[in-house]
Amino acid sequence: MTSTPVSPRAPAWIVLGRAGERVDAALLDADGSELERRRVEASALCSWAAESEARWSPRWVWNDAPRWYAALLAGGVRIGRCHDLRLAHAILRDSALVPESTGVRQAMAWDAAPHEAAPATAPTLFDLDESHQPAGLPSDLEEALAEFARQREAIATSLDAGRLRLLIAAESAGALIAEELRAAGVPWDVAEHDRILVEILGERPPGGGQPARLAAAASRVREALGDPSASLDSQPKLLRSLHRVGVLVESTSRWELAEQKHPVVEPLIEYKKLSRLLSANGWAWLDEWVDDGRFRPVYVPGGVVTGRWASSGGGALQLPRQLREAVRADPGWMLVVADVAQLEPRVLAAMASDTALAEAARGRDLYAGVVDSGAVATRQEAKIAMLGAMYGATTGESGRLVPRLRRAYPRAMGLVDEAARKGEDGGVVSTWLGRTSPPPSEEWSSAQSRATEAEASGAEETRAKRWARDRGRFTRNFVVQGTAAEWALAWLADLRGRLEALPPVGVEHSAPRSGPVFAARPHLAFFLHDEVIVHTPASLADQVADAVTDAAAAAGRLLFGDFPLDFLLDVRISDTALKA
Repeated sequence: MTSTPVSPRAPAWIVLGRAGERVDAALLDADGSELERRRVEASALCSWAAESEARWSPRWVWNDAPRWYAALLAGGVRIGRCHDLRLAHAILRDSALVPESTGVRQAMAWDAAPHEAAPATAPTLFDLDESHQPAGLPSDLEEALAEFARQREAIATSLDAGRLRLLIAAESAGALIAEELRAAGVPWDVAEHDRILVEILGERPPGGGQPARLAAAASRVREALGDPSASLDSQPKLLRSLHRVGVLVESTSRWELAEQKHPVVEPLIEYKKLSRLLSANGWAWLDEWVDDGRFRPVYVPGGVVTGRWASSGGGALQLPRQLREAVRADPGWMLVVADVAQLEPRVLAAMASDTALAEAARGRDLYAGVVDSGAVATRQEAKIAMLGAMYGATTGESGRLVPRLRRAYPRAMGLVDEAARKGEDGGVVSTWLGRTSPPPSEEWSSAQSRATEAEASGAEETRAKRWARDRGRFTRNFVVQGTAAEWALAWLADLRGRLEALPPVGVEHSAPRSGPVFAARPHLAFFLHDEVIVHTPASLADQVADAVTDAAAAAGRLLFGDFPLDFLLDVRISDTALKA
């Protein structure tokens, strides 16, 4: 290891960059002034990072968390805080709070897509060598320092530096958590998964092919179609077969099929359900994605424009209900499963400072509270109306019920209505902390401009109006879904800290398949928008359940101050993730 002279001051930031098989590090004070530099061999990075973390608790600055943190976790090192330059760049580049002239907008080299994760094998320290990484983001120290300086300037000159700092801190915490989720994995019972598949599909056929119950459903569909060779897995061919027997649908969606009266409908819906299970989470999925009792999906923080997470492998965001019983804690451990009730409507109440809607949510099911307010007659009507308001439904039951919500909750409904108007007019909208929606495409803008010309055709005017409404629905939901994602990040980050503060268990009670960082302590194992699963030693399960609840309340205070709003949780302690 080499270094410049050591400063007596503790660094607030440590910026990392690659230099072949070595790592360069710049230690900065709180205002970004450089204190010293270090050059660390890749093989020594884990020990140096662990020592620095214990000594200074700095915020680590790197180009992209997956390119660094996976190897540190594999080496037994947990990082407390980071600043993810790629994620922060995307936020600042697009935020309406940031001046147009900011250098971040011109630094297009940092617009790279998320890092593509390698197969689920433990990375080694030598994976830090840039030759093992795909091209894309700048990776050396000077480039990282330059981008970090641009980002600090963009925040400092923004219209609301406090909100942007909080958003970037939360987004960066999410980047750490995503890697930790993959490192620890979801505890998975392979035998139980196989039992469920056999029960639903029939025995696994040797050498591939369709299991018995799927094949039987296919035979019933073909019999109802009167075509023993009908193709069921090609939608265009299947639609032609359906049209020939008088089932005049435009798609093979379950909802559209269910409206038809024909003997083919029931077996076709059954076939599609079984086929989906086999293709998405069947034996091939089990072989590929579950290893040594752990499902290790690849999460992509900020993978959706609203800030929601996406998944680039394993289908982490589509865990089927019928397979949740296969999510099973290790012996001596338990799962603490928590769902937030009606997260987006609650967030909307806080954003709009709508005390009437907050009162409907206080300590109870929000939809039941809406009914009790007299706005609508039933819980189902309340749900239809609220979802219609947030997603822009204007016809059917939603169209009938949403005006009632506007009268009962004018502040909340006014917020989403205004967001829709901005979108329809070609404007952008922002979340509570400052993530901004993408601007309209050139094609969209051209269509709107063309529709205002004297020679515009009726078709062009109709298309422009339809596209404007579509964009209004997008911006209407963007502000709510994006702010809900921010609350969820704050919840995760706070909970992560609370779990770290709980005592570890002894080796005899550990779960070694969760990896060196998490084998002896409670840890996050799964996240899906408004749900978390914590894998915990059984002796700590009650404390973990309290931590989950306390973290939700803390996240609400962090974002919305003392606004009187409950984030109601359904918290369960069980050995499986099965829902009632």
